[in-house]
Amino acid sequence: MPQPSEPSGPPGPSGPPTPAVPLSALLARTELGLRKVAGPEEDVPLHWVHTSEMEDPLPYLLGGELLLTAGVHFESAAGAGTYLDRYVARAIDGGAAALGFGLAPVHDETPRALVAACERYGLPLVEVPPATPFTAVARAVWQAMAEARDRELRRVTEAQQALASAAARPDPVPAVLRRLARSTTGWAALVSPGGQELYAAGPAPATEVREGVGRLAGTVRPAPASATDTVGGMQLAAYALAGGAPGERPVLVVVTGHRDPAGHTIGGVAAVLLSLLTGPHLGTAEAGRSAALVRLLLGAPPEEAVPLLGGRPLWTVVHALRRGPSAGPLAAAALGTALGTALFDGQAGTATDTGTVKLLLPADREVTPQPGWTLGVSGPVGAGELPAGDAQAAGALRRAVATRSALALHRGGDTGVAGLVSPDEARKHARAALAPIMDSAALVATLRTWLELHGSWDRTAVALQVHRNTVRQRIGRAAALLDMDLDDPDTRMELWFALRWV
Repeated sequence: MPQPSEPSGPPGPSGPPTPAVPLSALLARTELGLRKVAGPEEDVPLHWVHTSEMEDPLPYLLGGELLLTAGVHFESAAGAGTYLDRYVARAIDGGAAALGFGLAPVHDETPRALVAACERYGLPLVEVPPATPFTAVARAVWQAMAEARDRELRRVTEAQQALASAAARPDPVPAVLRRLARSTTGWAALVSPGGQELYAAGPAPATEVREGVGRLAGTVRPAPASATDTVGGMQLAAYALAGGAPGERPVLVVVTGHRDPAGHTIGGVAAVLLSLLTGPHLGTAEAGRSAALVRLLLGAPPEEAVPLLGGRPLWTVVHALRRGPSAGPLAAAALGTALGTALFDGQAGTATDTGTVKLLLPADREVTPQPGWTLGVSGPVGAGELPAGDAQAAGALRRAVATRSALALHRGGDTGVAGLVSPDEARKHARAALAPIMDSAALVATLRTWLELHGSWDRTAVALQVHRNTVRQRIGRAAALLDMDLDDPDTRMELWFALRWV
């Protein structure tokens, strides 16, 4: 099977942006009086017209030409077989699509040796009558190309409008595929990363062609954007859709019975529309996020919803604070992209998290410092421990702000004496010890940060973005409500233990 290739315009990289003109259309123009005298029955496309009286035409051909000559350099008809045989062979090597021989003023009839050579090499030979100048032939070809180009542009424009209308229907994906199949007179299908046909429209191709479709679809994930192939006489084209992870993007495939540059353009338009239609819905990542959100809203525990986000057993929570201008949704989205996650809360500016962006990443994904951001990173946590990870990330962010670091990691889990107490007992103790101040989020946050930063008034003020006198007032208020001496190391240790379990 030929190797798949990207589409290219005929006949090569220098080809004009116009459709080819079939030789039969030129022969049908009675005013030219052209007559085919040799060559195969099959029609051939013409991309150029070139007149040359050179003995060797090859250096002057691009491919796809109707080569016109009056035979000025031909020898007499007698004994010219070898010369004309070589001439036709060189024209074939240069990619000439057909040869036009002008009668008069040099030759009164087409040399028989030229007819024989064209028959032997399969090159169409057209006889141009004396009354038809070569310029008239060239003008007719360019006029036909212009007319074909106008028809092609109208066809593409009408197809674009029809595809856009189909995309606005209640069931848009099948509607777009049906319209694409009609516009290209072929078969159109949306293929999943595993090779399964998600939707299809048009006459189904043979099994051999479908197998070729599966192979071709695999070559456009994730690049190149499109590819073509030929299987069983059918033209195959595949387009990678945008949106979702590279391994999750569907592929649009189109199968037609002939090469069709306009159809390729129409296929590209359909690929853009289908990318917009399927990006939020068909990708398993987006579908999983939507399903997880619905389950959480309906009361499911995190242990049930989180596996829908990718099946990771452990996660990392990241809190991020924008340095300089406050973070908006676009800045938060850019940070999520940089860290490789679509799970972020960019609605900054709430009462409890002023300007803080929260992100959720798989635990095996490395978190690196990001320009313009201060990051606090939790330790690995399971689905049921995400609230604890949130608290860890918040503490790490406070420490990063206080120490003016770009990134701070959570310092570790419960070890030593703290690890000897059961979580239930620890939570009961924490609620009892901190009950007098639990109604004030500001007092709890200030006390936690102050203890974490070893009683530093200045660093706590920086971390909380308040004045140092405010820190002193809050710590004094907390000490009074708790009825504890906060200068006592044992008291500080007990409070720190309790705050870790709030």
